[in-house]
Amino acid sequence: MSSNFSWKSLGKLYLYFFYFSGLSQILIYAAGMSNTVGIRQALFISTIWLVPNLIWPQYTRKMSAFIGLLIWPASLVSLSYFYIYGQDFSQSVLFIIFESNVSESKEFIESYLDYKIILLAITHALTGIYLWRQITPVYLPRLNKLITICIVSLIFGGGFLKPLIVYGKSWDYSIKSFQDKIEPAAPWNMIAGYFKYTKVLDAMNEQLAESTQIPPLSNLVYSNNKQTMVLVIGESTNSQRMSLYGYSRHTTPLLDNMQHELLTYTDVISPRPSTIEALQQVLTFADQKNPDVYLTKPTLINMMRQAGYKSLWITNQQTQTKRNTLLLTFSQQADEQVYLNNNRVQNSSQLDDGVLEPFKKALSNSDGPTFIVIHLLGTHRKYNYRYPESFKQYTGRAGMPEWVPDEHAEEYNDYDNAILFNDYVVSSLINILKDTSTNSSLVYFSDHGEEVFDTKGDLFCGRNEGKPTPAMYTVPFIAWLSPEWKKTHSTSSIQNTLNHPYQTSDFIYSWADLAGIDFKGNDPTRSIFNKHFIARKRMIGSPFTPKKMINFVSISHKQELTLN
Repeated sequence: MSSNFSWKSLGKLYLYFFYFSGLSQILIYAAGMSNTVGIRQALFISTIWLVPNLIWPQYTRKMSAFIGLLIWPASLVSLSYFYIYGQDFSQSVLFIIFESNVSESKEFIESYLDYKIILLAITHALTGIYLWRQITPVYLPRLNKLITICIVSLIFGGGFLKPLIVYGKSWDYSIKSFQDKIEPAAPWNMIAGYFKYTKVLDAMNEQLAESTQIPPLSNLVYSNNKQTMVLVIGESTNSQRMSLYGYSRHTTPLLDNMQHELLTYTDVISPRPSTIEALQQVLTFADQKNPDVYLTKPTLINMMRQAGYKSLWITNQQTQTKRNTLLLTFSQQADEQVYLNNNRVQNSSQLDDGVLEPFKKALSNSDGPTFIVIHLLGTHRKYNYRYPESFKQYTGRAGMPEWVPDEHAEEYNDYDNAILFNDYVVSSLINILKDTSTNSSLVYFSDHGEEVFDTKGDLFCGRNEGKPTPAMYTVPFIAWLSPEWKKTHSTSSIQNTLNHPYQTSDFIYSWADLAGIDFKGNDPTRSIFNKHFIARKRMIGSPFTPKKMINFVSISHKQELTLN
């Protein structure tokens, strides 16, 4: 074998590495979803794999095979995500991945895995193997080898050190800047995303550990009523698929029957289409303009404890105590927790009616102001896992839109059956509270919506922030207030806002209003329960890329362009 330098050999080696990092970026650019930044970063970052092969050319085939095996899975994930969603990986997607448990991941794979994905994986692997078989060692003279290594080191070292040395930025800024540069290319998208995730998680854990040192809300005043307040958080439930909101199928018969007792808000959306990113705003003072405020200001749970409420968090979401997630951090801010689904593997048959008995027990043991959060699995995909066989009511095409093809009919029906069971759970919680506690209130909403073939001409199931539809954001939002609560509060102003556009990122102000809590910085105009409520433009999209955010009205038929 010749030991002379060959540009052809260098080109084949580089193409092999660029294939894994750059293919998805080329497809994204070709689809018009992005500019050339991703391709440029992939071209830039692919050079790092050349270094060991240039230093030890005699091991080129073994090293390139090993590196290929390492980066192929991340490359396949990026490629598969583009195939399913038509989008590039983002920080939001990575956060969702790292927050997901084994069962959620299994259900996601089951939902999207088909012969096309399998064929894509096989083709992707075979192409990589073909490119690998073309590789031959690249021999450089010793001096050129040293020069090449120095150049590559300067490229990567400069990318990290330039902000630090030239612009005097901090280490954190330099690290983040470098992560942003390498993030588009696999597998660095996974690696950089993981470090960003752990940084946010560490900040949340630090907040939890030092919660007593976080300044409480200033000038907080509250009523001394002995009341029980219940917050029920659903999952992936689109209000458009509930008969309570006018859906043709009778998917919420129990809530329909008690409609005269409920305050049903008709135009409510979530700020983000994923659980943790939505709840980071819903349960805190963060919003689309100030997404990081949850790290520095008290949460809704902190506020209730400051007001003298004993707090309890009941969850049917899998929350292993050894698996620290952002959602777990929220729950641990409560005085007590009940984790119903804390096995190593989430039980798919762990239905939401499991929250009913702990809820009854909590109410019977309550003494004084009590605040209870109940977090449901709701209608989370895979939908047929979310209801028992006895609730399998929808099996045919009756009431199904004509544009839903037969191949998706079963999943469409499963979602409606999941909503039917969710109706049973939520109505049962209301009835238990009604029978047990006198001065009480309950609010139920979903963290976000879900697209389940609801959009004609754009068949899709799931959520995609980069390609939003109304179904991904529209959520049920209902309140039940006990007769005793109504005796001491006026409900006329509340009823006047039932049809106003509202976004749950303002929920902490609404909850404080309902609880009779006031504090410095409170804004009654952001409370849907207040007569001074002012409807605002509802921006959706990632607040970390504000230029890409859009007004919800641009994807809906509602007119709110004149709002502030």
